[in-house]
Amino acid sequence: MGQRLAGKVALITGGTSGIGEASAEVFVAEGAKVIICGRSEDKGQSLATRLGDHCQFIAADVLQESDIAGAVAFTVDTFGGLDILFNNAGGPTQGQVDSVEAAAIEYAMQLLFSSAALGMKHAIPHLRARGGGAIINNSSVAAIRDNQGDLIYSAVKAALTHYTKLSSVRLGPDGIRVNCISPGAIATPIFWGGSARANTLSDEQNAQKMAKLQANLAAATPLKQSGLAQDIAYGALYLASDEGRFVNGHDLVIDGGRVNFFHEPPRG
Repeated sequence: MGQRLAGKVALITGGTSGIGEASAEVFVAEGAKVIICGRSEDKGQSLATRLGDHCQFIAADVLQESDIAGAVAFTVDTFGGLDILFNNAGGPTQGQVDSVEAAAIEYAMQLLFSSAALGMKHAIPHLRARGGGAIINNSSVAAIRDNQGDLIYSAVKAALTHYTKLSSVRLGPDGIRVNCISPGAIATPIFWGGSARANTLSDEQNAQKMAKLQANLAAATPLKQSGLAQDIAYGALYLASDEGRFVNGHDLVIDGGRVNFFHEPPRG
């Protein structure tokens, strides 16, 4: 690894497993000082210990604005500033067109949209203080085409992608680049209930589920292989680094060509 993020400070939400964990590993290896936040204290502290002095963990629930603000403040207090915000936290939602409930809509909006919008709100003053920076929002190919997630998940992710593009126009004059990543066919525990569900299973059970998932996802891409969390982490690295200095308002699709592959009939 090189030093593509040397001297930069990053905050990664949902940073204790999956894409967040892989991104923390890559960012630290590339010279960044990283704060990871999430709800699993055991996993967060373990990851921070493994990555060394350039990584620290703070417990935070992105459904709570006070926790989001606290994570941003902790980052600045710990490492002296903020250059990169990766709004990665997320999880499964539920809601079909003929049966969706108000509570499901509110939960999806809080988890997938508000958490990112509020993270940006609290990070922006600190990014401006550094003369600019990079914000990356983790969206989804579900925002692009049908049948990549439930209806509410897809609609809210589409809102996040659009919000990213609009924000890039408004924040560009401040030197703040705002981009999003749309993963697809990435093997992570979100497919069997998210990190909270994975934590209740044995290592062997999780490994079995992961192997089955990778085989199923491989069949649904032209490349005939499943994407991995590291694939998204390297995309985030590009957008966060100076190599992406002229990339703004972009939706980086990392899906092995899945969105161009086939169209399944809608499920409801």
